[in-house]
Amino acid sequence: MDRTFAQTPPPESSSLPQIVVTSPEKKRAKQSKRAEPQPPPSTSNNIGSQESAAPQAASEKTFTNADVNAVPVTRPGEALEVTPGLIVTQHSGEGKANQYFLRGFNLDHGTDLAITIDGMPANMRTHGHGQGYADINFMIPELIQSVQVKKGPYYADEGDFLSAGAIHIDYLNKIDRAFAEISLGSFGYRRALVAGSGQAGNGTVLTAIEANSYNGPWAVPDNIRKLNGVLRYSEGNFDNGLSITGMAYRNGWTSTDQVGQRAIDQGTIDRFGTLNPTDGGNAERYSLSARFRDTDAAGGTKVDAFAIRSSLQLFNDFTYFLDDPVNGDQISQTDRRTVLGVNASHTFNHRFGMLPMETTFGVQTRYDDIDVGLFNTVDRQITGVVREDHVKEGSAGVYAQNLVRWAPWLRTTTGIRYDVFNAQVNSDAPANSGNVTSGIASPKFGIVLGPFAATEFFANAGTGMHSNDARGATITVDPVNGTPLDKSPLLVRSKGAEVGVRTKIVRGLESSVALFVLDFDSELLFVGDAGTTEPSRPSRRVGVEWTNRYRVNSWLAFDADIAATKARFTDFDPAGNYIPGAANLIGSASIVFGEKLGWFGAVKLRYFGPRPLIEDNSVQSLSSSIVNARLGYNFDNGVRFQIDAINLFNAKTNQIEYYYESRLQTEAAGVFDRHVHPVEPLAVRASLRVPLQ
Repeated sequence: MDRTFAQTPPPESSSLPQIVVTSPEKKRAKQSKRAEPQPPPSTSNNIGSQESAAPQAASEKTFTNADVNAVPVTRPGEALEVTPGLIVTQHSGEGKANQYFLRGFNLDHGTDLAITIDGMPANMRTHGHGQGYADINFMIPELIQSVQVKKGPYYADEGDFLSAGAIHIDYLNKIDRAFAEISLGSFGYRRALVAGSGQAGNGTVLTAIEANSYNGPWAVPDNIRKLNGVLRYSEGNFDNGLSITGMAYRNGWTSTDQVGQRAIDQGTIDRFGTLNPTDGGNAERYSLSARFRDTDAAGGTKVDAFAIRSSLQLFNDFTYFLDDPVNGDQISQTDRRTVLGVNASHTFNHRFGMLPMETTFGVQTRYDDIDVGLFNTVDRQITGVVREDHVKEGSAGVYAQNLVRWAPWLRTTTGIRYDVFNAQVNSDAPANSGNVTSGIASPKFGIVLGPFAATEFFANAGTGMHSNDARGATITVDPVNGTPLDKSPLLVRSKGAEVGVRTKIVRGLESSVALFVLDFDSELLFVGDAGTTEPSRPSRRVGVEWTNRYRVNSWLAFDADIAATKARFTDFDPAGNYIPGAANLIGSASIVFGEKLGWFGAVKLRYFGPRPLIEDNSVQSLSSSIVNARLGYNFDNGVRFQIDAINLFNAKTNQIEYYYESRLQTEAAGVFDRHVHPVEPLAVRASLRVPLQ
């Protein structure tokens, strides 16, 4: 949903986004854009649209701070639902990573959706709770400058976890007017944010501090205790400059995980009750990163470097008394790691004969030093060790990409990427220790025709990959019972293609359609909840996405997106060929209105279609239709007041559903049942922002 109407572009000195090489088509687009009526600035100054390079695919989009913050959200991660076809939800406490759904994938906590914040990866490899675990609860939506969305394995500069898509979040360098904001709401919601920036020598220092507490509607309160901070120094402008950023985040919570539907139906608990009141967790994340950009007529260089220290301890009870009828099945999953990385690339602007070309060479490196464990617990007290591992996992990816402008109406992009991974696993069970190395090459190709009558046509194809948990690549025996197990590959290939069209033929309306197909090879996946591996099957996803943004005038815009996907296993199995958790239909529609001063607001509908919960599709999840709304007023002295309504019509449905076997304390044996985590009821939140200068 592309709501750029609510924000003017920032001055070049305000940010350090990706390098842009201006093409003749892009210059014409800028001239055309300047001829249109300009949108009013938002109350958060210096937050706006950054011009990005011409898109390679119809599904590629860039969103501004105004787009991201135009509608109210329940939790920070939902701000990424600006991405067409993406659902961001939660099945546990608000300190745990979100659950993501995109292009027919139940992406769990991030596998196959690569997320970066200020050039730092959010996805964690060989994680205690799940491969690709992407916790973005430290994200502060008000600090977002832009969100760049890419879908499919068509981009040479994208590596691990990209097959469904990649989302790159960049923060601001500068806020023109410092502010303090406080929010109060239903179910004990409290949030305070102070942010501002000022000159420091030749550069700018930005600071932001956030504190958040929340209980939720749960019978056992979530008792969220979150502290978050950002300190950033930057110099230079859009194309030439550097920034150094420190971030710190700490959170603790009690969670109500998904519960067996039968426990609700029998009256054992109500919809917001829990079957284990001691579930929850603690998380910490500290990072230091640097970004450098240098651009001239001959090309451009960009470098990102980062160091991350994070820790997580989760307490979850998914099956209650299935495995241990006496003490229960609560487990603790721990993950402590240091992540180091450097990404660098250089783009050459040159000609081959009369043809203008842009050639990019890049390298991306990452090293994770990980201590990961799985334990049996009772009321958060450890009663036994399932397995403990020390893992050292490193990767290097090199790529080359060439863009040729054959004619004003024709450009092609050809790329090749090669990734190599090495993992050393030192397990408490020597039989599960080992050293594994794997490499994979990924070719890419794209072609763009147009513009013809303000319309462009796109075609893309490529291969990608994701890494599997390194413990699954070295495992030989079940850590619980010693049963021999097969190893999984460290790297798994995906193959995809997409055709699409994007048009602005109707004044004020931008519309795009993308048809895609994505195949995955057969693989074995590591299951963090059990400490073992299980086989998966080859699969195919075929779908269509239709996105529309209609800017009526300077103060009113409409958005409507719909994504339909058919996701199936491609081999024969009597169990069936439906992929559990794969949404076949996701849609959203919104109205956003407001000028720089005076009244503003938004209404957004989000539809999350039913999903098969088992392979034969005999059990399906409920669908959900949630409406959020906002109404506020901007005063001429910089004060802003707004009221948000979350789940405006109090829909009684579920955020997430699973189907598996569990056992309640009163049951003699396990029962296969639907396990659900309900959507929170209607909640109202009021926010007051006051300028500090």
